[in-house]
Formats: sequence, structure tokens, C-alpha cells
Amino acid sequence: MDFKAIAQKSAEEVLAYNQDISDWKVVKSSKKVTVSSKTSRKFLGNLYRIEGVIRESTAKVSNFLYQPENRITWDKSLKGYNVVHKIDSDTYICHAMTQSFAMGSISPRDFVDVVCIKHYEGNIDIISTNSVDFPGYPPSPHYIRGYNHPSGYVCSPLKENPAYSKLVIFVQTEMRGKLLPSIIEKSMPSNLVSFFLNAKDGIKAHKISSIRGHHNGHPSVTPISK
Repeated sequence: MDFKAIAQKSAEEVLAYNQDISDWKVVKSSKKVTVSSKTSRKFLGNLYRIEGVIRESTAKVSNFLYQPENRITWDKSLKGYNVVHKIDSDTYICHAMTQSFAMGSISPRDFVDVVCIKHYEGNIDIISTNSVDFPGYPPSPHYIRGYNHPSGYVCSPLKENPAYSKLVIFVQTEMRGKLLPSIIEKSMPSNLVSFFLNAKDGIKAHKISSIRGHHNGHPSVTPISK
């Protein structure tokens, strides 16, 4: 299986979602975060779009969101997040395990995804995710194996203030199992607002710790060069 090709294709699809302005329906707006949805063309479910503003540069936002060691520090929906195979500096395969959510009505899932970061003209960064089958990580009896159709983050400079970033997240998750679609559709919008706010808080906390590291005479993070 050509994981790099899958990753490249998923990034292109996320870019296309970001350019598509038709048929989106706003399903939740809270704390300056907007969640919209439309019918997915990949499975019997929805493609969700979550957007808001981050008070940080695009390079710093995308670098933070791409680094796998950061994910478990801010994503409260996860129980575990491990890199199982590094393809190159821009692409890796991860195994993610979720907590139960919707007050326990949605049991824990796990996902095996290829993740990649791509840089586009206009200082646009895309971090894409797409589920794959990977040797050594078959479905486990402890989790229901979910599937992420092309999903990811689109980071770009905010037009009104290029020092800030517009962050758009696309989520296209097939939960699988025996869940009623109505349960997913009811719980997803609020969970996605929380997901965005957790990412925002994680970026802010990371910035503070980086500043403290520099003040102590040793930077706490080494930025990836573009």
C-alpha cells in the first residue's frame, strides 16, 4: 500500500473541501467557533467544517498541530496517540484511541491513520488524515475500529491580520459499530466546538511554555523549517 500517495491525495481532497462553498449548513456556533455540515460523498454520514481564529502565526499553528507528541497534550477526546511508522519528515502513520463520549452512549473507538503536512501557495498549510490498514495493527476487541475519510486542518493567515491564523478543520469520521446516525449527528457539533477550543488552548499553552523555555536559556521546542 502506497501510504505516501494516500496521504497526498487526502491533502488534495481537504484543500478541495476548503474551496467548496456550496451546500454547507451551520449546525452550531459558540465561543467564536462555527460548525457547518454537509452530506459526505464518502459514506452515509456528514462532512463537518469547524472554523475560527487563532492568535498565532500560520507556521506556528500548523507546526504545533502536526507534531504527534503534542496531540495527546490537548485533545481531551483521546486516551492514546502513538506514531507506529514514520514515512518521512512530512508523513507518519499513527494509532489513536478515543475515550467514550456523548455521556457514554458512544463507546471508545480506535483509528489507524496516515497523517501528512503539505504547504501550498498563499502560506496555506494542510495537515491531512486518512485511515489505512497497517500491518501489526488489526482491530482490537477493546475498541471499535473507526474510519477517518479524508479529514484535516487548513491553516492560513487571517486576511484582516496576517499575524493571526484562520483555522478550518474538516472531520469526516465513520464511527462504525451499531450506532444510530441520529446519536452521532446530535452529539457531533458540540464535541467539535470543544475539539477546536481544546486545540486553541493547547496552542496557547505551548506558546507560554516556549517563552518560559527561552527565558530559562533553553528553547523548549525546535521549529521545523519549511
